[in-house]
Formats: sequence, C-alpha cells, structure tokens
Amino acid sequence: MKPVLFVTNHVPPDRAGALQALHRRVPIELALFGGRSWHATSGVEDPGVPHRRVEQREICALAASRAYGAVVCGTAGRGALPAAWAGARKARVPFILWSALWAHPRTPAHIAGGAPLLAMLYRDADAVVAYGPHVAAFARARGARNVHVAPQAVDNAFWGAEIEPERPGHFIAAFLGRASRGKGAEVLLQAWRSSGLGNTAALVLVGGGSGKSRIPAGGAVAFVAHQPPEHVRDVLAVADVLVIPSLRTRSFREPWGLVANEAMNQSTPIIASDEVGAVAGGLVRHERNALVVSAGDAPALAAALRRLHDDDDLRSSLGTHARRDVAAYTFDQWATGFAAALGSLR
Repeated sequence: MKPVLFVTNHVPPDRAGALQALHRRVPIELALFGGRSWHATSGVEDPGVPHRRVEQREICALAASRAYGAVVCGTAGRGALPAAWAGARKARVPFILWSALWAHPRTPAHIAGGAPLLAMLYRDADAVVAYGPHVAAFARARGARNVHVAPQAVDNAFWGAEIEPERPGHFIAAFLGRASRGKGAEVLLQAWRSSGLGNTAALVLVGGGSGKSRIPAGGAVAFVAHQPPEHVRDVLAVADVLVIPSLRTRSFREPWGLVANEAMNQSTPIIASDEVGAVAGGLVRHERNALVVSAGDAPALAAALRRLHDDDDLRSSLGTHARRDVAAYTFDQWATGFAAALGSLR
C-alpha cells in the first residue's frame, strides 16, 4: 500500500498526536515546508511519523512522483496548494483538500489569486476534509461534493491532567493568543476596564507580553510571554474563565481555537465571540459550557465577565459540561474523519 503524501507547513504539538493516530490506520508521509505559522506554539522537530522537510517549489515533483497513493494539502503557503494539486493530477492519484476556512480572506492578493484557485479546488478535489461542520458547510456551498469532518482535538490526557495549582483567592480571567487584531485582545481590555470588577478580579494575557508566567494580584492586568504547555495548563487550571474574543478581519477568521479544547479539559468555562470556529463548529455552546457574545461588543463581553464573576453555580455548571463535552474531541476521532475521506476514494 503506497503511503499518503500529507503536505503542510508545520506540525504543532497538538497536531502530532492526531497525525500519529492517522498513521496507525493509513500510512502517511509528511512534507513540511515551514514558513509562517498561525499557531501560538512552534512546530515540533519530530512529529512521530515519517516526514521530510521540503521547499514549496519541490512539492509538485514530489506529489507527481507516483510514490504515493493520494495527496493531501491544506490551505497554508502560497505555492504549496497549487503545487500539490498539480502533482496529484499529473500522477493521476486522488487529491484531498484539508480546509480550515469558513470565510475567504479579503486581501487584494487573495482576491486576485487565492480565491479563484480555491473556487476551482472545492469542485475538483476528490475529497475535502474540514475542521468542523461550519467549514464543511462552507465547502459544500462552494461545490465540494465529498466532504468529511475531522474534528479539532488536543491531547485530552495531558490537558485534562489533575493538578493542584495554588489559587490566588480572587477571580481570574485568562486570555491566550497572539497580540493581533483578529484575536480581539483590545476588545477584551476595553471590556475589562468597563466591567467594574476592581480589586476582586484580575486578568492575565498570555502570548503577547514579555513577562514571566505569573498570576496577577486582584485588580491587576498581567501581560505574559508565550509559555510552554505545562505553564499554559497551570494558567487554565487556576483561571475562572477563558476569554476568546476573536474578531473577523480582512485576512483572518478564527478557524477553531484549540485553546477552547485545552481549557475545557480543565473544566474551565469559556466566554467566546461568535467569530470563534469552535462556536460555529458546535463544541463551545452558549449557556451549556460557555457564554457566547457578539464579536467586538465590549459591553456584552463586560456583562458576561461580571455574570461569571458573580455566579459561582453558573461557573461550576459550565465547567462541568465543558469537560464532558470536550471528551469526544479526540485524536482518534480526527483520524477517523481523515480515514473516512481516504476510504471514500477507493
């Protein structure tokens, strides 16, 4: 059985376990071309499956080499996607589009080049594998005819490990993400200033600062640098709520937000905007395991923060449901979705 060529830029830590689960079902070989990553953590050196480092200009010839039974490619990279598709078509093997998109970027470069390419690939791909049902619906509406869902997952055993953090004795709201407009940190800060929580609460923002990992005193706002996964888990364990206030921009719409999975494994409730993929995809649910507010609505976000601050029973209920609901989002389920797509091509 020939392996499947899986073309992507990086393998973040939480993707490695998913790829290993898929490799146990279907032999795969990764072609990693590097470049910019949207993930907060950098790619791992050894993803635990066969892999090679390539330049994007090498991908077409690799895909066309007839060494592979199928070719999978995501939407990252300017030249990787058309090269992988062209190589698969030259070799006459199935091509699978792995899509995270539930809105197309609206930058001039994408409108001129990326949008026409994707419009063609939705119709031409032998299968499309989507991050969630929101992405699947978007692909079908654009002509995709064989769509499967590989639900986003993290290492639930790691993120759900029982730990006993030192609790500060006041309400903690956490934000994890890059300091970019699309992540919505400015909206969160505006909401925090107007929330009136004062000295009874504190906000810690991990990923956009330069400070060390620490939990701020009541009334404080702490900006912390990127942290290793163990420290991130400690923050999520001590936090009373994780806030994911993502915004839609011309170049970005939150595909999923794996930090939601990570927090839910620690029974941490979430406040999320309706521009978060995990909301549209059905994992994060209003009044079930989270509070969902309109993106960019700072007053609504402030009200949600006050509500969770004031209602211990609501926090407990949302957190309990969060841990139950995320349990189904596993690496094996991700691999099942991909294996189903590959099996449909036989």
